[in-house]
Formats: sequence, structure tokens, C-alpha cells
Amino acid sequence: MLSVSAIRCIEQVRMGFVASITPDGRPSLSPKGTFVVLDDCKVAFGEIRSPGTIRNIGQSPEVEVNFVDGFNRKGWRLRGTTSVLPKGSVAFEEIYPQWQILWGDLAMRINLIVTVNISDVRPLSTPLYDDGVTEPEMVASYKKKYAQMYP
Repeated sequence: MLSVSAIRCIEQVRMGFVASITPDGRPSLSPKGTFVVLDDCKVAFGEIRSPGTIRNIGQSPEVEVNFVDGFNRKGWRLRGTTSVLPKGSVAFEEIYPQWQILWGDLAMRINLIVTVNISDVRPLSTPLYDDGVTEPEMVASYKKKYAQMYP
């Protein structure tokens, strides 16, 4: 079950890294930037350019999705089982407006929606927190780092 903190992170970050297994048994990791929280037990992403991920979950619907805030270096690891909602299906049409509200014209490029029924939720954080670094210190450090990378 997603906590308020996990929901806030997902809704702020939106990009989840989806780990699936290829038909030949190899791990595959792919970022998806269109995640929404449907309820405290389900998240979903709009598929735009993900033929490999769709092929993988067609064979094995189990996935892990990681959401990480790049500044505070904290996030959430979700595990669950996917379902694919084809464009035009009743289930797709019921939830699709959430993507239209968030992404406007980009939502028109969504081919299908993949839901993840969550079975396990765990927090993620960098080991520096174990050493006493505070969240404001971590955020300041990464603001400085990104400012140097993108002046």
C-alpha cells in the first residue's frame, strides 16, 4: 500500500524506472515519464515508445518500478503485476483523462496504458543518510552539482 509520502514522490517525480524480464530471461530497465497514481495500491503509465517493455510484460507481467528524487536522493521501490489496457477499451477510457490533464497533447500519443497492481512497497535512500547527512544538505549538494552541469 502506498503511503502519503510515496504518493507525493511519485506525483512529483513522475518518471519511474521499470524493470522487466526479456523473453530470453535477461533484465531490462526502461524509464517511463508518464506515471500516475490511480489509488494506494495501483500506479500506471501511458505507453508511447515502449515496445520492448510491452513485449516483456506480455511474457511475464511481474515488474519492479523505482521512483527517485534526484535532489534528495530518496524514493520508492514498487513491485507488482502489470495489466495492459488497450486504447479504446472501457478501462482505458475511464482513466485516460488523467493523462490528458497532466500532459495535454502528449497524451494523444499514448498507445495503451499499463497498470501496476502493487504487491510490495519499500523506501529507497542513499547510504549518505546513514552517515548523518541531512536532507537539506543533500538537496543543496545536488542543486550545486546540477548548476555546474547545466549553467
